[in-house]
Amino acid sequence: MPLAKRVEQDWTFGGTWPYPPRWFDSIDGRMHYVDEGPRGGRPIVMVHGNPTWGYLYRRFIEAVTQAGYRAIVLDHLGFGRSDKPDQPDLYQIHRHGDRCEALLESLNLRDATILVQDWGGPIGLTWAARNPDRVRSLAILNTFVHRPPGKVALPLPLKLFRTPIVGEVMVKGLHAFVRLFLFKAGLVFPRRLGSHEKAAYLAPHPTWSSRTSILMFPREIPAGPLGEVSDFVAEVHDQLIAGFSAKPVFIAWPMQDVAFGPEILEDLWLHDFPHADVLRIKNAGHYIQEDAHEKVIPRLLKFLAE
Repeated sequence: MPLAKRVEQDWTFGGTWPYPPRWFDSIDGRMHYVDEGPRGGRPIVMVHGNPTWGYLYRRFIEAVTQAGYRAIVLDHLGFGRSDKPDQPDLYQIHRHGDRCEALLESLNLRDATILVQDWGGPIGLTWAARNPDRVRSLAILNTFVHRPPGKVALPLPLKLFRTPIVGEVMVKGLHAFVRLFLFKAGLVFPRRLGSHEKAAYLAPHPTWSSRTSILMFPREIPAGPLGEVSDFVAEVHDQLIAGFSAKPVFIAWPMQDVAFGPEILEDLWLHDFPHADVLRIKNAGHYIQEDAHEKVIPRLLKFLAE
């Protein structure tokens, strides 16, 4: 009886992701990215968080390239089409930051804008903070890059994800971070995700071992002001303030984010950048790129043109 042919994953997802892959060999594994638009266009770098990948920015890529900019969107190691080694230590935040910097430095970018969200903040802003001469402006969605001022209060799901064995079962076994948070609790309008979109978010992590990277992010959340991650983000923060206090900053914030509340915008980001152009979106949850892309993109394009 002939062996069944292996069916290769179709990464276009019904035409919603038409972009050809590009590859970067990091010291820890091969990373995927897309690079669209005119080579001479001003670079717009977009950095995702957990448990998403570059697909999260699909509408942004189309919009900025049509406006004449160059769109660069990477997948962190362990996400999207990048390699997924089953080695938890590779997914420490500082290692993500170093790999992101290495990939972007390989492109020799100048006069760039970096757009970040969720864990993409401390990861992508690492490159900006270390290379302010290469970055024209910051576009910040709901994220953080601050040392916690006190003990961090975690919601119950995150506490469970951080619990040994329980977290493995929920995240790596049941794929709960995608199925319950990305598809439901993280959105105000979950019905906006159709079959193609859900398939795109499920495709990168089909097995238990491929989900190690997803599990590591909640386990990297600082518990308080002390610790390696707190020290790392504080260093990035201080470099960022030094390099960008006089540069343009755009902030778009979903006011119904269950992970990053309005107080992070008001007390932290606007303390750092009181001159920022701010868009507060009342009806949007954590994945603002899905819930409110039609509101964020026009304001982003206006900011880029100024």
